[in-house]
Amino acid sequence: MSKIKVKWVKSAIGFSDRQKRTLKALGFTKLQSTVEHEDTPQIRGMIEHVRHLVVWTAEN
Repeated sequence: MSKIKVKWVKSAIGFSDRQKRTLKALGFTKLQSTVEHEDTPQIRGMIEHVRHLVVWTAEN
């Protein structure tokens, strides 16, 4: 299965607690950090909810 690299690029200050919890569930601890996940519909949905705070790339 392919991987997705996600980088947190914008601060979550001023955004809802739900979005902050989604960032934490994705594995982020600091701004500008990068995490790697399997490409699953669940991960894609989480990324979609915080798409204004992160950038991502799909890898094979």
